Amino acid sequence: MKFFASCGKGLEYLLADELAALGCARATAAIAGVNAEGTLADAQRAVLWSRLASRVLWPIGEFDCPDEHALYAGVAAIDWTRHLAQGDTVAVDAHVSGEAITHARYAAQRVKDAIVDVMRGKTGTRPDVDVESPGLRVNLVLRKGRAIVSIDLSGGPMHRRGWRTKQGEAPLKENLAAAVLMRGQWTKVYAEGGSLLDPMCGSGTLLIEGALMAADVAPGLQRHGHDVPTRWPGFDTAAWSTMLDDARKREAAGMNSLRGAFFGRDTDPHAIRAAQDNAVLAGLAGLIDFHVGDIRSLDHAPGAQGEDARNGLVVCNPPYDARLAADPALYRALGDALKRATPQWRASLLCGDAELAFATGLRAQKKYQVFNGAIECTLIVCDPIAPAQRRRTDDTGAEVAPTLSEGAQMVANRLRKNLHKLKRWREREGVTCYRAYDADIPEYAAAIDVYTTHEQTPRTFLHVQEYAAPQEIPENVQRRRLNELLAAARNVFNVPRENVALKTRARGKGGSKYGAMDSRGEFVTVREGDVLLRVNLFDYLDTGLFLDHRPMRLRIAEEAHDTRFLNLFGYTGAATVHAAVGGARLTTTVDLSATYLEWCADNLRENDIGGTRHRLVQADALTWLEADTHQYDLIFCDPPTFSNSKRAQDFDVQGQHVRLLRAAVERLADGGVLYFSNNFRRFRLDEASVETFAKVEDVSARTIPPDFERDARIHRCWRITRR
Repeated sequence: MKFFASCGKGLEYLLADELAALGCARATAAIAGVNAEGTLADAQRAVLWSRLASRVLWPIGEFDCPDEHALYAGVAAIDWTRHLAQGDTVAVDAHVSGEAITHARYAAQRVKDAIVDVMRGKTGTRPDVDVESPGLRVNLVLRKGRAIVSIDLSGGPMHRRGWRTKQGEAPLKENLAAAVLMRGQWTKVYAEGGSLLDPMCGSGTLLIEGALMAADVAPGLQRHGHDVPTRWPGFDTAAWSTMLDDARKREAAGMNSLRGAFFGRDTDPHAIRAAQDNAVLAGLAGLIDFHVGDIRSLDHAPGAQGEDARNGLVVCNPPYDARLAADPALYRALGDALKRATPQWRASLLCGDAELAFATGLRAQKKYQVFNGAIECTLIVCDPIAPAQRRRTDDTGAEVAPTLSEGAQMVANRLRKNLHKLKRWREREGVTCYRAYDADIPEYAAAIDVYTTHEQTPRTFLHVQEYAAPQEIPENVQRRRLNELLAAARNVFNVPRENVALKTRARGKGGSKYGAMDSRGEFVTVREGDVLLRVNLFDYLDTGLFLDHRPMRLRIAEEAHDTRFLNLFGYTGAATVHAAVGGARLTTTVDLSATYLEWCADNLRENDIGGTRHRLVQADALTWLEADTHQYDLIFCDPPTFSNSKRAQDFDVQGQHVRLLRAAVERLADGGVLYFSNNFRRFRLDEASVETFAKVEDVSARTIPPDFERDARIHRCWRITRR
């Protein structure tokens, strides 16, 4: 028979593995659950032993359901006298999607009506409804016009273990806590003599769940006690009784051998008292060491000493609310404390989102998207928390730098030469993000950009973009050269591997193209002139900041005072931020991408800029510009070479630049200035057409910074005023 075990989103594959281990013949991950095949005994065993499932549903009817009448008829066609004893109570849970029936409560009511009418017609009495503790709990799933009616074998939410009476403001469900522990391989750590630490333990959910897992206590044992979870006549009570007896024996053995390897800390004494009370009710009195303490004071691994202290798991659900409001400094303090106190331990941390996870400063080996209720969270696993840096030593024991190959050494020498050449300029201008290498040695064809973060302790990141190699270069040679270039860059800048963002070229059908990007969701903040800007080095081909336009943005900052500024094809809004910090009276940023506009908004917030004076417009820039009626004193227009979108007409800068510039010049106020640039290397300005309505001055040479002098054609730029 097939049955369905529901769970929170993000736990499906873990649950499938768990059900397979519990004896199911087959378990396949679905959306928010697992489709399983097995006997009724397998399903009942899942009710008792699954740590991850929310419900276990045994289907008894399935039918097409285009409307509410079909729903009633389909449910009424089921012989409910086989499933509901006379005089027993019933409750209905419904989950609906699609256009046929849109309200789950109404769908549940129609199912209840059908059940009641069938029972009244066949037995002469109608069952009462008991939503808290019914004899039979029925589940309806209605999706894509198809209804499935099931018996809820679990009788209620399975995340409730039965021991929790006190909880904090944002309690963590026990089945999600189990997932955090499983991702951290807690049972393996415990079997190897390790300890469990939660430095922000709240009411103790993670530690209590971890202790019960280590003691082999069935999660449904305390929830159900001596009772069956449902009075459904089809439930095999004899098999259930046997399962309970076996579970009690395993509990007794596990609790007798359980060692005190559990440590909880929290700054809130009320939370610690609640955690202690919950531990007592879970049968763990005295086995978990709870103390009031701040994460910033954690300086050593708790519990075991010596070699044993090197093995353990840190689990934690740092605070955040439904709006993901949290203090990144607290996450940074957590990461710093763990690197200091438990560097060789494993960590499984449930963070509000990828940005908060990044704020810990920890390098995650694995990341998972999971849901804490309706909140999408990021679960990161670090193993170990602070990897030991490889050290090479000479005969005297002194550390030496890694030996570079001849090719890598050649690249390293060129990098050092470039850094020396740019040093005075960088120090004088305060430049912290710049191009350090641009295929200076043709065989090593890549660009290396340096990004230094604006933090109390700055970090250096490298953004490496590989250029397409000639077709005659064998791929193995291309890979070797790229690896040598990377080795040289890491050696010169002394950065760890995780601080290098690499965009590689892959030869594919239709020519060379960049491969798949990372999906780290990591943003860092950098400074340019007087502004702070957020960049993402790993997830996109571009970082959110075109370094070659630095002089243009600084010029905008100088000329923006008391102006109405318009940024067309605004991208992440770096020019807008410069204009705003430079004193622009009003700014308007236009871009078709909601992602880039949100990024622009983040950049503005990073500089404490907000309000109605700074307008963000999601629209096709050319169409919007031709419909706009406002005037602007300063306009920056940096269109793409070509773009196509389902939401706008195709754009080709060569073919449409005259139309674009005419519309932009018409929006210039008296004395206004338009700066127009693009990076299409074969672009030719139609000067004859443009000069019929505007004065044009080529300022390209003045907008190419020293770090891009090797490629003076990186972009072209014109200063345009109304004729």
